[in-house]
Amino acid sequence: MFTQGMPWFRARVGHLALDLLFCLAISLVMLSSALAQTPEMPMRVELNKLDTVGEACRATLLVDNGKGAPIKSLKLDLYAFDTDGVAQKRVLVELGPLAARKTVLRQFDIASAPCAQVGRLLLNDVIACEGAELTRESCLERIAPASAKGAAPFIR
Repeated sequence: MFTQGMPWFRARVGHLALDLLFCLAISLVMLSSALAQTPEMPMRVELNKLDTVGEACRATLLVDNGKGAPIKSLKLDLYAFDTDGVAQKRVLVELGPLAARKTVLRQFDIASAPCAQVGRLLLNDVIACEGAELTRESCLERIAPASAKGAAPFIR
């Protein structure tokens, strides 16, 4: 069969070329969409040290938002465990506001808990996270807990 004076196989090759170009265009659109949705870099939150202050234990956190957007509010739900691994104290800590590309120190007290009895600190959850296109879930995923040498373990 001939299409407008053209052999059928030549018409078929033309359709295949158009199909191939269409598939290539769709692939490029999907790739650019996937690249645009790349998650933000991790935010390192380091338990830097514990100091006994009266009957409380003062924790110092080093928060590195060096690769992320500004955060208006970042409230963490933390649990302090004793050296036997038993949960002792729950502490809600506000770390915000955090500027973009900035590292800051934040301190908070764990009441009625001598530092010698704090065996580890658990990042239980993110209570609030406010900033451009941020959710509690996205902030929880971004946080990379760490501990300075000699400090109690800080875990997720």
